[in-house]
Amino acid sequence: MRHKRVLPLAALALCTPALAGTAPALAAPRTAPAAPSTPLRILLTNDDGYNAPGIRKAFARLTAAGHDVTIVAPLTNQSGTGTKMAGAATINVRHPEPKVWAVDGTPGDSVAFGLAEVFEGSAPDLVVSGTNFGPNLASLATHSGTVGGAVAALEYGVPAIALSTGGLAVPDPVATVNAMDPTLDFAVKLIDRLRSRARSGPLLPQGVGLNVNHPVVGADGKGAARGLATTFQDPQSPLRPEYTDAGDGTWKVDVRLSTRPAAKGGDVEAVSADRIAISPMNADWNTGPADFATTSALLSGLRP
Repeated sequence: MRHKRVLPLAALALCTPALAGTAPALAAPRTAPAAPSTPLRILLTNDDGYNAPGIRKAFARLTAAGHDVTIVAPLTNQSGTGTKMAGAATINVRHPEPKVWAVDGTPGDSVAFGLAEVFEGSAPDLVVSGTNFGPNLASLATHSGTVGGAVAALEYGVPAIALSTGGLAVPDPVATVNAMDPTLDFAVKLIDRLRSRARSGPLLPQGVGLNVNHPVVGADGKGAARGLATTFQDPQSPLRPEYTDAGDGTWKVDVRLSTRPAAKGGDVEAVSADRIAISPMNADWNTGPADFATTSALLSGLRP
């Protein structure tokens, strides 16, 4: 299966200076129409598993915001599976509680099953994938199951948002889980913004999704982000596996974090400055400057 890159690097040269340089400051707030009162029907997935803290917090927060949320997510942790879909002759699915489906497969398998069966005949208004424990920045997004779940939705023509919580550092478990709360508070604001701008149309331009990375701010993770930016996927690969031959045909694998200076205007730069990074993405690798402009316009005036 192919892997997803949030932005082809060749497109960067075509971006306007504000987008190609330092992560842009958003325009001054302006009054937007009130969000429609009709709740959205949301398919909620992830790659950490259907019972992980991030997806359960997301379910509670989005439901409290008035949305009709259904979890269709992997039965087990599927981190790092990217856009993989199993393609098996059979698939095991559990329905352990109302509004929850657990699919013994990848995030892509979960979304495909959810759209075909759980939402049969009436696609959801939005697929939300996450919030992920840890970041999906730079090349991590390429291999992310969280992003892969959102990409699967885009391939079926359904608007999608990937949500992640964390930065390029070894995550503190408590702080990261705490930071999921401001991540989801922002997600509710973002969805309300998309609803108000969309009016009676689709929430996002056809084929375009959003990869949202929220920083962990403060030692306890409860701090507020210092703004947001429309970004691209930083081209660096921060994880470096090292292999040691055991001499018996097996190799010990040690994965180390090795970062380079952040690219100007990229997702790593934004999150490293405690800003929320929002990168437009799609399923066919052709995200370009028009999608940056559209995304920036949608987010204009939005605050964490």
